[in-house]
Amino acid sequence: MTKARHTGSAKLTQKDVSAAVARHEMLYSGRVGGARATFAFCDLSGLDLAGRNLADSDFTGAILEETNFSGARLDSASFFGADLRRANLSNASVRRGDLRGASLRGANMIGTDLYEADFREGTIAEKDRYGNLKVLQHDLGPSELPSAMLNSANLERAKMTGAMAVQADFTDAVMKGCRLTRANLRQARLSGANLENADLSGCNLTGADLGGAILIGARLDLANTHGADLSKALMEVSAPDPVETLRLEDLLEAHGRWAETDGREGRPADFTGMDLRNVKKLAHRTLTALIAPNALLYGVNLEGASLQGSNLAGADLRSAKLSGADLRGVNFSGAKLNHADLRDAKLGPLLISDARLLPARLDNAEARYADFRGADLRRVRMGGSDLSYANLTGADIRDTDMAGAELSGCKLPLQFADAATA
Repeated sequence: MTKARHTGSAKLTQKDVSAAVARHEMLYSGRVGGARATFAFCDLSGLDLAGRNLADSDFTGAILEETNFSGARLDSASFFGADLRRANLSNASVRRGDLRGASLRGANMIGTDLYEADFREGTIAEKDRYGNLKVLQHDLGPSELPSAMLNSANLERAKMTGAMAVQADFTDAVMKGCRLTRANLRQARLSGANLENADLSGCNLTGADLGGAILIGARLDLANTHGADLSKALMEVSAPDPVETLRLEDLLEAHGRWAETDGREGRPADFTGMDLRNVKKLAHRTLTALIAPNALLYGVNLEGASLQGSNLAGADLRSAKLSGADLRGVNFSGAKLNHADLRDAKLGPLLISDARLLPARLDNAEARYADFRGADLRRVRMGGSDLSYANLTGADIRDTDMAGAELSGCKLPLQFADAATA
């Protein structure tokens, strides 16, 4: 489906638009002379609006092909029926934006915040001379997102009923509670996407890549998953088996005694590759030197836990709560820590003897959107890790190895920025 341009659209210059945006920003800052930016049915194609504040602005039916909105604030803005083909919205904030009937073919929305954005169908109408509404003669329908790039975008609770997103890239996107009823996601990439409690009823997922996606609580009634890759997709946690749960609790209790008595009592536990999501009351427990590589710990609460020297290589700790945990010398090599809460966690080196320090490892780990605020990251090995959009504000990163780490959108401590520009 191809959307026609609105005939008679006024072509605006960069100077015209910059002046209108300046007045809009004056309005937002409460200065005299401010005025809301209204670009309805105007042609702003190819213009640069990167980083500008255009919250609550009106782009209804506007032509915005290849317009640069990178890093712009567009919360509650109206893009109703707008032409945003190949537009750059990367890292922009479009929270609760109205994108009904918009064309977003090939648009760059990598890291864009689209919380509660509306992508449903819409129709543009205008009043005739008698005051009656007349539908314009071009098809809007639901929003079009074929080949759009939405990697790591926030689409939590977005309304995407009936949206056409053939071959769109939603890799690692946050889509919790997203309404995708009857959406066309044929051959879309959804690997690692968080679709917890999303509604995919009647959705076309033919040939889609859902490898490693989180589908806990997701509705898939009448969805077409023919040829879809659901390998390693995280499904609903199974009902706890009382016998198995008791066995795991006994193992943890024995491990705690072993750690607290320096091996005089209890015994070390091995949870390699096990699903520990049903284990409760892990917060503030002594789990020193825990062996749990490749374990499944999605969303588990480990706040304040003692995990010094633990082996959690390759473990799935997405959305886990690890704030205030003692993680000195921990092995998170290749682990998944996307959206994990690691505020004020201790990830510095573990003193093994008077002459030996064991640094913590996060090499090749996935920690997109992870929260490391105030964490101790001294000497941590982070080589090759993905820290896209992670928050390291106030973290101690002295002697931290970040060689080859992906840092796009990452909020870094001031000392790191100063060293990088020195």
